[in-house]
Amino acid sequence: MLEDSVDPAMLRHHGDVEARPGMLDFAVNVQGLAPPDWLRDRLAARLADLGRYPSSDDEHAARVAVAARHGRSPDEVLLLAGAAEGFALLPRLAPRLAAVVHPSFTEPELALREANIPVVRVILERPYTLDPALVPEDADLVVLGNPTNPTSILHPAETIRALRRPGRIVVIDEAFADAVAGRRVDAITSGASSAGHVVFGEPESLAGFSAPDVLVFRSLTKTWALAGLRCGYALGAPDVLARLAHGRPHWPLGTLQFEAIIATAEPAAVAESQRYAERIAADRTAMIDRLTALGLDVHTPATGPFLLLRVPDGALLRKHLADRGVAVRRADTFPGLGPDHLRVAVRGAAEVDRLIDALKTALW
Repeated sequence: MLEDSVDPAMLRHHGDVEARPGMLDFAVNVQGLAPPDWLRDRLAARLADLGRYPSSDDEHAARVAVAARHGRSPDEVLLLAGAAEGFALLPRLAPRLAAVVHPSFTEPELALREANIPVVRVILERPYTLDPALVPEDADLVVLGNPTNPTSILHPAETIRALRRPGRIVVIDEAFADAVAGRRVDAITSGASSAGHVVFGEPESLAGFSAPDVLVFRSLTKTWALAGLRCGYALGAPDVLARLAHGRPHWPLGTLQFEAIIATAEPAAVAESQRYAERIAADRTAMIDRLTALGLDVHTPATGPFLLLRVPDGALLRKHLADRGVAVRRADTFPGLGPDHLRVAVRGAAEVDRLIDALKTALW
């Protein structure tokens, strides 16, 4: 365990500032430049409704859809303007001591610190294996990511459940869980692909685990290319969700956000997201091979749509890549990592060709 100095600007840093218009973007983990056509059509069909306030019927339908998607009850669903809103709401749980497991997404720590809540960093050393014994026993709020940004580590659900203690709430950021491929079995159900296969994905997810002390945040941003729409949700006990939601403004989400949540929770969309996850897994394997062939240190195993690299002179390499029109994400803003760490999104072969060419020019 190591307590680093705290720089709010570093905690607030995100990959979108690395990618200037026109650059090849390996800095942001959003898949694609825009939502798929069918989802855009669903959203466009609701444009005529924007003259009316968001309806309670849409809000209820969205909660029902999410609940059905995860095998929960609707009162265990809180709709959010992106998972980031959920992190901003964490101080309403009024913990005495929050433990944030790092390296990981920094918004939860920032939100807690800005609310003057005591925070202890639990920094995992490589290979970033989660050990519940590292978390202080008196921490009554524990926050971690799974799979974790930026290490691409997937912690076992059993290990996460071992963090539970009386009086403690465990918060899991599952923003990338729908990008983790699962296993295929021969079957046909509603929403299955025409090949007659159903994909059971999201291994190690606790989204379907109903417990009074476990809170899961999910995001639609990455898989569905909806970063500009801001939609996600929290899954947890109704009383915990009520504490999070206390004092929120009226109409915290809009009509298009409700529609996106409903659409992406449907069985056909869930099956499609798992096909995306399978493609990401194949692209990730190929990308690891190509990066390691250059002599780069790529952290594995990796399960998310991004990879953590450790390179010599990381800041200089990042500048060389930017000069060649390629954006990668600095990773020294994640507690526990340093200037020689970089994060790169998993991309397809054509994009990786350009990354490899730029790396070769920069390295040699």
